[in-house]
Amino acid sequence: MKNPFFSLLARTDFSVGYPVGTWIMSASPVVAEAVGCAGFDWAVVDMEHTPLDQMEVVHVLQAIAGTPMVPVTRVPWNDTVMVKRVLDAGVQTVLFPFVQDGDEARRAVAATKYAPEGVRGMAAMSRGSRFGTVKDYFKVANDGIGVIVQIESPYALERLEEIASVPGVDALFIGPGDLSGAMGHVGDLMHPDVLAAIGDAVRRCHAVGKPIGTVGGTPDAVATYRAMGFDFLACASDLGLLMRNCASTLSAIRSQDIQIHSQGY
Repeated sequence: MKNPFFSLLARTDFSVGYPVGTWIMSASPVVAEAVGCAGFDWAVVDMEHTPLDQMEVVHVLQAIAGTPMVPVTRVPWNDTVMVKRVLDAGVQTVLFPFVQDGDEARRAVAATKYAPEGVRGMAAMSRGSRFGTVKDYFKVANDGIGVIVQIESPYALERLEEIASVPGVDALFIGPGDLSGAMGHVGDLMHPDVLAAIGDAVRRCHAVGKPIGTVGGTPDAVATYRAMGFDFLACASDLGLLMRNCASTLSAIRSQDIQIHSQGY
């Protein structure tokens, strides 16, 4: 089995572009499907900071499956039982939040792999195996599961090489929001110290041969991160893009209204 997200990275011509994603925060299959139709290459289906439960994840994945967009699912925590359940639900690429060291990275990888490489429990019938129709699923599934671990603290940054070198960790992901807060710059993701730490992380990750991604709230932030050499980037979220456009539209309408009244109409 091939992993869809890392197949996307493998076929990307980085001389002309890079995979652009976003975050699915709405917990809505319809919105997720619309975002997929809009042209994003990939998206994080987020279970950490949204009300998504197990069945809702299935519905969102089903909606995205009808679009070209590749899903990555962020689990709420590095929890073996939760990982088992989302893999059975059909998740193929797992993003683990707040991985702090090599031991936690190894635990994350083990949760995604069947024995003897890991501890994933076996189920004879699941959406992950296409309801038992994937031939020799228990033997081939391990190769098709992608693992991305999220670096979100100075403590984890100090152990970046240790984390990235764990067999089965396919990529790293910098969480700039939590990292900026942990560095004492809450809400200031573009603080020079934060940007310096992030840029250093990119160089070190590439030195050990692993791709690295992050998320920026605006196109300008994404451009800043891209200049650092990130391999895959997300911009904002479905709700963030929605709210931003709502605010912009309302501001334009109200500005027009003020102009009309000021002219005496």
